[in-house]
Amino acid sequence: MAVDQGGRARRRLSTEERREQLLAVGARLFSESPYDEVWIEQVAEIAGVSRGLLYHYFPAKRDFFAAVVERESERMLRMTAPVPGVPVREQLAAGLDAYLEYVEAHAHGYRAFHRADAAGDQAVRRVYGRALAEQERQILAALAADPEFGPVLENRPDTRLAVRGWLAFTTAVCLEWLRGAQLGRDQVRDLCARALLGLLAPSTR
Repeated sequence: MAVDQGGRARRRLSTEERREQLLAVGARLFSESPYDEVWIEQVAEIAGVSRGLLYHYFPAKRDFFAAVVERESERMLRMTAPVPGVPVREQLAAGLDAYLEYVEAHAHGYRAFHRADAAGDQAVRRVYGRALAEQERQILAALAADPEFGPVLENRPDTRLAVRGWLAFTTAVCLEWLRGAQLGRDQVRDLCARALLGLLAPSTR
């Protein structure tokens, strides 16, 4: 064990724990500032490690930010994974509750994730694009397997676009909610649920 300046023993972090610590620091910094305004030196200083150690884990800033984005994407996908055999209408509220729980509990990471689209680095933007595509694929697969929505949407070419638009809508609502919009979690959940069901409703024309 290492000893800090106060004479207290500090447990040495494992490789995975150190990596997680660095990513948590990065999520906070990237959520508060644009990509170009975050410096590796800041991350190292806050985490209490050398710049060389940070570069040992992440060779460049783009690799670091990409890892932050991937970490948040994996969390979101795990928390909102559809349950096979359960109707979409039954899953929607539960899935949104899990998603909003993630948004609240990991606000820095959520903001950082969605800042990736504005990053000037194309490699980072590709990571973000893949993450959104996986969210889209997950939703479309659940809809296609649903006995109510599957047959209706099978011949609708606008389904993918509707889901993509809904993801953008939900992101905008959640970011505004984090800024202090006067809505409870249940209200945000119901708003997002109504929006998706409205987009998927059969056309009356």
